[in-house]
Amino acid sequence: MSDPHLAPLRLNGREIGPRAIMAVVNRTPDSFFDKGATYAFDAALDAAGRAVEDGADIIDIGGVKAGPGEDVGVAEELRRVVDLVAAVRDRYPTVVISVDTWRAEVGEAVARAGADLLNDTWGGPDPRLAEVAAAHGIGLVCSHAGALDPRTRPHRIGYGDVMADVIGHVTAEAERAVALGVRRDAILIDPAHDFGKNTRHSLEISRRLGEMTATGWPVLVAVSNKDFIGETLGRPVDKRGAGTLAVLGVSAWLGARVFRVHDVPAARSALTAVQALTP
Repeated sequence: MSDPHLAPLRLNGREIGPRAIMAVVNRTPDSFFDKGATYAFDAALDAAGRAVEDGADIIDIGGVKAGPGEDVGVAEELRRVVDLVAAVRDRYPTVVISVDTWRAEVGEAVARAGADLLNDTWGGPDPRLAEVAAAHGIGLVCSHAGALDPRTRPHRIGYGDVMADVIGHVTAEAERAVALGVRRDAILIDPAHDFGKNTRHSLEISRRLGEMTATGWPVLVAVSNKDFIGETLGRPVDKRGAGTLAVLGVSAWLGARVFRVHDVPAARSALTAVQALTP
């Protein structure tokens, strides 16, 4: 039963949440976490299938590594993601398909292939992406990356109040999307931990996440195995699972609605535990 106090979130014709899992499937040869394990088409499609079987509500497909690395042009990103979106749509008609891209050209192509959500992790560098979401009647994630160019890292970045900066940006992007015609119930906001932020900033937005959920927009958190967890715990990328689950639990308690993760079963267990504690 849905919580009547929550703002609705509807994608692919159904209501999502209140605690939905978004599974990561990267068609990249240089992913920071899996090092290219799902780069091959069949491997990526199999990974999507396992995520669905494990209970993922959303499959988030990406074709470009978030961090610095080999240049990936529009044509190559399209090659990596469009056919995969179409194949997942064909096999799993009820799952929500998200595509992690900041490019309007890619958004247009994946929308035509069956995507339900455009996950703009770089905070709106291409303003046309919201127009694409509106034109196709699909959803949009509005994120905060401190006005960085895609795939760059900050150098001594600073904020007077990091959470105020995050909320100001993402809510403005969300309202702009609504004005362009994106459905209000198909928009999420994401603080984008580590994007344009150092470890101190990412920890602060985790502690203060309730300020974001209080805006009324559904909040997505993408913290799985990220550097701020690794730096906090002194752990390499393959040893950050416990820290990830701790941050997921806190985020859920503070009202986050969608959780982007690499380990779907572990995340589902953590969120079920939070649900049992929720009055």
